[in-house]
Amino acid sequence: MFRFLLRKLRLAQQFKENATPSAGYRLHKSLEENIALFRAELGESPDVAIRRFTLNLKKGIKAAIIFVEGLMDQQVVYDCILHPLMIEAKKETWTVDSDLLGFIQENLITASGLAQEDRFPPLVDAVLGGDTVLLIDGQTAALVVSTKNWEKRAIEEPDTEVTIMGPRDGFTEDLRTNTALLRRKINYPGLVFEQMVIGRRTRTTVVVAYVQGIANEKIVEEVKARLKRINTDMILDANYLTEFITDAPFSPFPTIAYTERPDVAAARLLEGRVAVLVNNTPTILMMPSLFIEAFQSPDDYNDHFLYATFIRWLRYLAFLMSFLLPALFVALTSYHQELIPTPLLISMAAAVEGTPFPVVIEVVAMGAVFEIIREAGVRLARPIGQTISIVGALVIGEAVVSAGLVAAPTVIVVALTAITSFVVPKQQEIAIILRLTLAVLAGILGAYGIIIGLLFTLAHLASLRSFGVPYFSPVIPLQVGDLKDVAVRAPLWAMWTRPQALEGQDSKRQNFGERVPSSIAAEEPDRPPSAPGKRKKEEKNRKK
Repeated sequence: MFRFLLRKLRLAQQFKENATPSAGYRLHKSLEENIALFRAELGESPDVAIRRFTLNLKKGIKAAIIFVEGLMDQQVVYDCILHPLMIEAKKETWTVDSDLLGFIQENLITASGLAQEDRFPPLVDAVLGGDTVLLIDGQTAALVVSTKNWEKRAIEEPDTEVTIMGPRDGFTEDLRTNTALLRRKINYPGLVFEQMVIGRRTRTTVVVAYVQGIANEKIVEEVKARLKRINTDMILDANYLTEFITDAPFSPFPTIAYTERPDVAAARLLEGRVAVLVNNTPTILMMPSLFIEAFQSPDDYNDHFLYATFIRWLRYLAFLMSFLLPALFVALTSYHQELIPTPLLISMAAAVEGTPFPVVIEVVAMGAVFEIIREAGVRLARPIGQTISIVGALVIGEAVVSAGLVAAPTVIVVALTAITSFVVPKQQEIAIILRLTLAVLAGILGAYGIIIGLLFTLAHLASLRSFGVPYFSPVIPLQVGDLKDVAVRAPLWAMWTRPQALEGQDSKRQNFGERVPSSIAAEEPDRPPSAPGKRKKEEKNRKK
């Protein structure tokens, strides 16, 4: 009963929100009434310009264009709208039929994007989006001319995903630039872009991208369905969408990946994933996302596969150290001293002697101090932030050891933990949470606390899903064929299938083990010609 009433209240609220006065507005025949509608909706903002002029095609009809300064190209407005209608129209003798808008659309306006619209809300959205609306007295429809053009950042390499080899371009805040970058990477007609608008107030343009014939249709439909169900008044960044559509909103593990590199996005799309591009942000969302993707780098596929495998295992080791090292240090020094070699134990005991706090308090406190220094370095200006993060860590570390507040081994452990956490930046937030949790459990139960924490973490990872795909695959559930890009980085010619967990339509990249054979035949070294009889004997021996 209560669910039924709650459902009715939600429907009534949605009807009330959708039934705005402008929802049923259509244009009038009077030019002044239409301009009054725009003024009532947009207010007296100084950036909203209304340019009135006379259209001399048919008895000097009054007309006007409406646009927002700063969002449109003034040269396009003059060359494609004002000049043809005010200057060129006087030079020719036109025979205008009853369809005045159609005549202007076909013969005068030279802009590439042009459409007729008679509903008022889409016209307002077009003006706020950078287009120019042409209103003509006596016409119940208007022409929407594409004149979008605003200042935008140049294409440059993203700071968060720096690579040694490979391309140096990155996504920008302009949506059309981002779609063009993907088109350059995937020159294939199956690359599909589907556009929608989300946010009642911000009216943010969102594009869903996927490769038709490769992506799983169920995943594509699920992504679009979740986006369409978002009911909010603002979407300012890609992370706003992540909060609404993620599978596990209370999990610290991100089930939606992000990237600022077109090559990474193109590779994920060709694996069968779906990308979501948000206007005014350079971050592209990729889904479904797997836990193992955080350890993969674009440089892995530019380097030799043996070296890439070695570096990937170093990332695994660094990630384990980033959250396990403090907990192991607390457990060994507090509960399991017999596992420490005797010379090392004597040195550690001498260093710890005289410190007033338990080891677990030292580790947690120093970890918190390091995070404060790191956050201060990130938020300040870049030259000042780097100085504070380096000098602050050195000064504070030396001061607390000299004052006898914290032991030197604790500072070493925290420093190693901080360094290893930067090796896998996409798992840095998770490492901080696991580090503090496991350190506290180790201080209470020792090694048993670490084991309990790891078991709960593994069980949570195994239970997560990203748009229906197991988050911890191909490890859980085990898919041996996908381990060629997890346990090792196999040669590109050996990765002949796409990830099986995505269940895409076309799972085959190439034939198994297909390599390009050498076309250079083995040549014998030069030698003097032999006699005919001797040559025949050599040929017989060679055949044998």
